[in-house]
Amino acid sequence: MFRLFFFMIISLLSLQTMAEQVIVVLGDSISASYGMPVEQGWVSLLQKKLLTQHSRYSLYNASISGETSAGGLARIDALLNTQKPAIVLLQLGANDGLRGLSPLDMKSNLEEITRRTQNIGATVLLLSMKIPPNYGKRYVDLFYNVYPQLAQQLKITLVPFLLEDVALHKDLMQADGLHPNAKAQAILADKIEPYLLPLLQ
Repeated sequence: MFRLFFFMIISLLSLQTMAEQVIVVLGDSISASYGMPVEQGWVSLLQKKLLTQHSRYSLYNASISGETSAGGLARIDALLNTQKPAIVLLQLGANDGLRGLSPLDMKSNLEEITRRTQNIGATVLLLSMKIPPNYGKRYVDLFYNVYPQLAQQLKITLVPFLLEDVALHKDLMQADGLHPNAKAQAILADKIEPYLLPLLQ
């Protein structure tokens, strides 16, 4: 009887281990496939890549065009409760910068999102962004430095500037000069993948 009970427990634990794990992408238009069909965006392309070797992980894209760090903070509790993610890809801040909002407020919002995510036992992968140089060197530096500061402070993995290999190439950007086009999406997925894979259990 004891052996039967023991094997039932082991079986249940094994099933739980093999259960599908959700990766939430909390971002703005860069992650929301702005200007193109959703299936062409980097989130969909990354999902296809994961299916080949990590099929039990599925990406849930909670990104909204125009989203700020404050907007992400306002939504994070509901996302954590409904999706119960194992990992959150946090790609917010660009709209804070483009609107000239306080980098200190942005840092506070991203920190709180991270802490709430960690409180449920999930892992955060932080995707850093930059803003155009015409905002002034001091503000640009203050903005970008938020990301490595948070990564060090909260001990989370940081993806360097997501558009590093894209932003200065006109053939990879949409006409507005702010959003990567469909040709650039595979580059973004390839950049994120090596930082994400070590986090998969």
